[in-house]
Amino acid sequence: MGAASHMPTPEAPLPASPRERDPFTDHLAEAWITSRQNISPKRLVEPGPNVSQLDQIFRSAASAPDHGLVKPWRFVIVPQDKRALLAEVFALALVDRDPGATLEQIESAREKAHRAPALMLVVAQLGACEPPIPALERMVSVGAAVQNMLLMAHGQGFGSSLTSGQAMQSTRMRQLFGLAAGEEAVCFLNIGTVSKRKARRLHPEVQNFVSTL
Repeated sequence: MGAASHMPTPEAPLPASPRERDPFTDHLAEAWITSRQNISPKRLVEPGPNVSQLDQIFRSAASAPDHGLVKPWRFVIVPQDKRALLAEVFALALVDRDPGATLEQIESAREKAHRAPALMLVVAQLGACEPPIPALERMVSVGAAVQNMLLMAHGQGFGSSLTSGQAMQSTRMRQLFGLAAGEEAVCFLNIGTVSKRKARRLHPEVQNFVSTL
């Protein structure tokens, strides 16, 4: 999977005002957003997104809120010919944490690098920046960028998921991806064709997480 080219695109027309919108469009947007599922990387198979689709996914990230325009996110694609390097980091990070890990556990850790067709590391830039936007606010921006990517992949017909674990904090992980001071490995984003879906999880009711001051 090669790196996607980022060509300038024409500005999209602004959406209609609320009074001018077609209710069907609103229902479609709601159905699209609420139907997205987290699909285990084990169930993500070829084909993955092509170069054009991947470029569209990355461009959707750029639409996230970004106070101060500090771009507190970046993404590192892990192509198939580099998966073995990541697999060894997963394995060695496990042994670093647990010298008594079994061969089966070590092999299971390696296998995580070889699942989804499209795999990328989400990196948050939380160190000093100018203007000095609070790290928590920048983390919200990173999350918004990632959600945009998940929704775009869903709209393209792909499944996706976020995966993390203790290896994310490993020095070996930082070295492999060349993380600078102030950068944090947040999670991996996995994209591919869904081979099997699970039952859709129930979403919490709005009244359970919304109140009025």
